[in-house]
Amino acid sequence: MASPQLPLRNGGVHTPSPGHRIQPPFHSTVSVHKLRRVNVLLLIFRFAAFCFSLAAAVFMLSNSHDADSPNWHQFDAFRFVAVANAIVAVYSFFEVGASVWEISRGATVFPEVIQVWFDFGHDQVFAYMSLAAAAVGTAFSRTLQGTDTCTDDNAFCVQSYISIALGFAGFAFLSLSSLVSGYRVVCFVIHGSRFHL
Repeated sequence: MASPQLPLRNGGVHTPSPGHRIQPPFHSTVSVHKLRRVNVLLLIFRFAAFCFSLAAAVFMLSNSHDADSPNWHQFDAFRFVAVANAIVAVYSFFEVGASVWEISRGATVFPEVIQVWFDFGHDQVFAYMSLAAAAVGTAFSRTLQGTDTCTDDNAFCVQSYISIALGFAGFAFLSLSSLVSGYRVVCFVIHGSRFHL
């Protein structure tokens, strides 16, 4: 069926555009560049969280030197540190991929409303898990400090301290990415878009 032709005053004919087409929201060039900067900043924070969490997990998982020395899996707190940092590293790896996707394509992996809440919620959960693991590891390391475990095999305790410190650094970068994703949620709630700069 042909669309109706409406006569204009000057004798021309105007054909109305279909009303069902959805136009993408207008973003100025300045806004797009600011969004890109925020996304790059988020990518840097998530990549740093990935690197530090992965390093913390690797340091803890490789913390056994010989058969007579203590092993990380003999202690519940150190198992929690290793597993929590490994989980945070996997999450951060996937979020780095999502950030690269968003920067390269200019669109989120999921629909925008789901993506901003997904990022914010998961950043919060995994940041708290990382902080809890580092806190438990620190408390347990302090109790081990005066025992025979740390005096007999000092390399075990030093490597545990390094793993816990790397876990704290991973938490710091994940909490920074949580702040940025929280900013994106607030912008989405107020303005209907993940950015308003």
